[in-house]
Amino acid sequence: MAENKTVKFIISRQETPDSAPYTEEFDIEYRPNMNVISALMEIRRNPVNAKGEKTSPITWEMNCLEEVCGACSMVINGKPRQSCSALVDQLEQPIRLEPMRTFPVVRDLQVDRSRMFDSLKKVKAWIPIDGTYDLGPGPRMAEKKRQWAYELSKCMTCGVCLEACPNVNSKSDFIGPAPLSQVRLFNAHPTGELNKAERLEAIMGDGGITNCGNSQNCVQSCPKGIPLTTSIAALNRDTTFQGFRNFFGSDSI
Repeated sequence: MAENKTVKFIISRQETPDSAPYTEEFDIEYRPNMNVISALMEIRRNPVNAKGEKTSPITWEMNCLEEVCGACSMVINGKPRQSCSALVDQLEQPIRLEPMRTFPVVRDLQVDRSRMFDSLKKVKAWIPIDGTYDLGPGPRMAEKKRQWAYELSKCMTCGVCLEACPNVNSKSDFIGPAPLSQVRLFNAHPTGELNKAERLEAIMGDGGITNCGNSQNCVQSCPKGIPLTTSIAALNRDTTFQGFRNFFGSDSI
């Protein structure tokens, strides 16, 4: 790789949400330890394509640059991933960059992930503590439960698992793996468990857990290695029991 003078990028571009996408090629001077983000920064600094034509800078999202925030998700060489941790030395050239098509494109590589955030609202992916903050420390979680709950808490809402899932598309209302896993996380919390039934019922209807096709693409693509399919399996059991509780009108099941 060190012998190459330049790195070739083929980038999918789109001027507006309603305009047709097209591709544009760029040749970037190679530097050791370069990642996709640094290449995009170079294009932004000097927006000239491979034909030598002046063009508009590429639009994309980024924040932490250390695979924590999840903002810089895009499809790189056909696979959804984080562009901050995508090293040029480890990518086959030409490097193809595309937006995640599961979400509406705003411009170029920037997408609108409202679909995912709306799903998190639907399942109440938070711990309701209003009015209880002055009651002192809450109940402690058992260490064994805390350990696997911590793995679920690593989710950075990057949207990669939704992009990889064949059941999340424009023709489906499926909320996707990330919101489902958050249901399990917050139901495991001693305070969050108070809203367990409400969260389970939210995923028992249209677009919920029954829309999962068990392709397991999500767990293979998750940059944090979150056991998403394990969560979905556990939620299948929990929703079954919740269905019985709803039918018999009993909390003793």
